[in-house]
Amino acid sequence: MQTIEIDRIDVRLLGILQTRGRISNLELAEAINLSPAQTLRRHRRLEEMGVIKGYETRLDAQALGFGVVAFIQVTMERGHVRDLAKFKGAVGKLAEIQECFAVTGDIDYMLKVIARDLKRLSEFLLDTLMRIPGVNGVKSSVCLDELKCVSAVPLES
Repeated sequence: MQTIEIDRIDVRLLGILQTRGRISNLELAEAINLSPAQTLRRHRRLEEMGVIKGYETRLDAQALGFGVVAFIQVTMERGHVRDLAKFKGAVGKLAEIQECFAVTGDIDYMLKVIARDLKRLSEFLLDTLMRIPGVNGVKSSVCLDELKCVSAVPLES
């Protein structure tokens, strides 16, 4: 994995963008004490280098009726390599799955899933997830309370 070289001005720019994604270029330039043209060049360079992956609006899932967050441990069948493409394709298409990680240990994948209620979570597990080729078993843990949920990268560590 290649580390990208960025300077302290880039770090300040990224820090502001992480917390204020809708900031105008003029406001950003003022905040980092550069001209708007220099700021825009740096901003675009960071996008082109892949440091900035994209922009999105974070919605409140609970306010939209998604009252259940669950973490699902997925175990694949032995020799699941032949079904890996099908699993990855299915995961990419399922809107309920917000995050998916291949992990070490006794399980193969960890998913973060949202559902409107426990009944819909159960239907998702039994009728959708368990029917993906190669899936051998799932274990779910329902989130009781969200204590911290950020996507910001710690730039000063």
